[in-house]
Amino acid sequence: MNNVYEVANVLRGFGYVFYKFRKPADHVSVDLDIIISSKDIYKAARLLREKGFEVIVYEPYTITLARKSFIVDLYTQPSFAWIIYSDGVKLLKEYSEEIMIDNAVARALSIEAETAVSAAHAIYKEHMVLLIDCLTIWRWMNKKVWNIAYELDIENSVEKTIEICSLVKRGLTETPYRIDIATLLDVYIDKIFRDPPFRSTILNILKYLMKRENIGTIIINRIKRKTY
Repeated sequence: MNNVYEVANVLRGFGYVFYKFRKPADHVSVDLDIIISSKDIYKAARLLREKGFEVIVYEPYTITLARKSFIVDLYTQPSFAWIIYSDGVKLLKEYSEEIMIDNAVARALSIEAETAVSAAHAIYKEHMVLLIDCLTIWRWMNKKVWNIAYELDIENSVEKTIEICSLVKRGLTETPYRIDIATLLDVYIDKIFRDPPFRSTILNILKYLMKRENIGTIIINRIKRKTY
């Protein structure tokens, strides 16, 4: 949290929002994810470098920086493998609000937007639902979350997450829950038809794979992994 506090101060005055950050239970993420405007991302990266961070990944829509074990991901669009799965501009402009972190004012997604985006991240990007995703659904799901999901074209991910978390609550499965290939194909095909940005960037995955060494090993490890 001291690191988060410092980053919030660095980003003061920029167009940004913490996302996948607010949860209904005490939670420590593996990194700090931030949606930031395209006009501010390079200046923000430079200022973080002045604080001792190093750029470790530079990709379309994302700059990843690290200082020791603390990682900051700056996104202009929520994405995976260079594919956009949600509208970062809309999230930044319409669904952010001020929160307090110690004595610093920061910007984070609204609780309802956080709920919708957490489901999208779990299904589209990570292919895995964690217990914290279910806690978020169980405690924060409401009609406004559905409205946001429809506006962002991520309603299918919310539906799937609710289905999985219902099985968890009934004791029929456990978390972490890996999404099976058939379900992934179903949600991706639905996403292609419904979401123009997703459809227009889907072929970027070929460029992404071509730039990765040992891609076969990476894919196998991802399929076998039990958490992230």
